[in-house]
Amino acid sequence: MSTVEYEIKNTTELRNAEEAIRMAELENMRPLPRISVHAFCESEELQRVMERCSQDRRMSKVGLRITSGGIAAAANMFATAPTPNLIILESKAGAAGLLSELAPLAAVCDPSTKVVIVGYYNDIALYRELVRNGISEYMVQPVAMPDIMMAMAAIFVDPDAEPLGRSIGFIGAKGGVGSSTIAHNCAFGISNLFSTETILADLDLPYGTANIDFDQDPTQGIAEAVYAPDRLDEVFLDRLLTKCSEHLSLLAAPSLLDRAYDFEGQAFQPVLDVLQRNAPITVLDVPHAWSEWTRSVLAAVDEVVICASPDLANLRNAKNMMDALRKLRPNDKMPHLILNQVGMPKRPEISPSDFCEPLEAEPIAIIPFDANLFGNAANSGRMISEMDAKSPTAETFSQISHIVTGRIAVKKARKGGLLGLLKRK
Repeated sequence: MSTVEYEIKNTTELRNAEEAIRMAELENMRPLPRISVHAFCESEELQRVMERCSQDRRMSKVGLRITSGGIAAAANMFATAPTPNLIILESKAGAAGLLSELAPLAAVCDPSTKVVIVGYYNDIALYRELVRNGISEYMVQPVAMPDIMMAMAAIFVDPDAEPLGRSIGFIGAKGGVGSSTIAHNCAFGISNLFSTETILADLDLPYGTANIDFDQDPTQGIAEAVYAPDRLDEVFLDRLLTKCSEHLSLLAAPSLLDRAYDFEGQAFQPVLDVLQRNAPITVLDVPHAWSEWTRSVLAAVDEVVICASPDLANLRNAKNMMDALRKLRPNDKMPHLILNQVGMPKRPEISPSDFCEPLEAEPIAIIPFDANLFGNAANSGRMISEMDAKSPTAETFSQISHIVTGRIAVKKARKGGLLGLLKRK
């Protein structure tokens, strides 16, 4: 055996031994949550590694796409498409060229998207510069399947990491204003428009309608989660969820009156924590009530949406809720307001401008009364965009979905600090 062959054999054996050690470390790794990952591979080696990752049991909830190409291909794709939760990029560029290559991607990348770069230069100064500018991880080739898995786990599974997802709570200013219908259509829209894993949690245990609206009949749901917080983890949550569409899962209410649903103030907090760590978006259908637990939920979510109809009782209630939520959430932006059932025949109404003036808030949407469209959708267990995707109401729900998730309908180049536009780790 020649010297070269001997060195190659030793190097290969060393790499195999190192990979075996890292594979053993994976045994204790928790499954990755419901995230979307898009890998752009310039080499066949990384493509094979990503394909191995896709077959791992801990990736069962991950939506993984693998594309041949580098940073330029990613920038071209995401100029017209929403970015996933994680982008993995392979680049052979050196320190000088890598930062400039990333600039076009930074201009179209959503702030919440994490980025991992697989490069070819073991340069600590480059690593520090990338991390300083918002890149989550820089890895040097050759990388193995355990390296990629552990990098993703460090971002999305680490107990010290920030919660993965955003939570959006919908509540009506009065009973019967269509808050649940709006919440369900927005959850469906978010999951479809952005191909984002979304969980809809129906918190109206006695009278919830999410299972009816999606034509589902689950045997388990939110009740099992809230009554057994000590059992609640990712595995238990998976058993309670019902799949409604490719990217939408439902945590349904029992809708039974076999018990009194009285809860303490923090009863739903463990459920919210687990939901936020398992999906990028959680939509909460909060019943029209004002109790310690509803106050606690509304105080904890990232976004609050108040739905109201244009009459005097709704105006009074919306005003009271706005004032109370400002005190509960002094460091957050104001709740969003949606006016629903506008233009109902023979019903005296307050004009949108007169309704919003005392609230000191502009509505993010005004939804006209359409008994035929909403009635047919409810009776058939379908969403508005499924009934008539080109209707103005379907477009309104699309706009609401963009606003409450912080996205914009058409991506435009953003001015400023290039890579700094990516959310920092």
